[in-house]
Amino acid sequence: MNYQDYIEIRADKRFEKPCIKGTRITVYDVLNWLANGMSKQDILNDFEELSEDMINACLGFAADKEHKLKIAS
Repeated sequence: MNYQDYIEIRADKRFEKPCIKGTRITVYDVLNWLANGMSKQDILNDFEELSEDMINACLGFAADKEHKLKIAS
């Protein structure tokens, strides 16, 4: 999965936080929902504009960011 197909960082949106393209939903929002026990299906039911690929892109983005932090240390 290429998360860059779904995630964008723009200066004019949500203070340059990574967001799902076409929405104001941040990667952090999605990760927080998952961390607090929401299932992917719960998220999809609550946010019809999202797809499972978009949720997976958020997970991929977070994993890539973590990987880069480990390399930089």
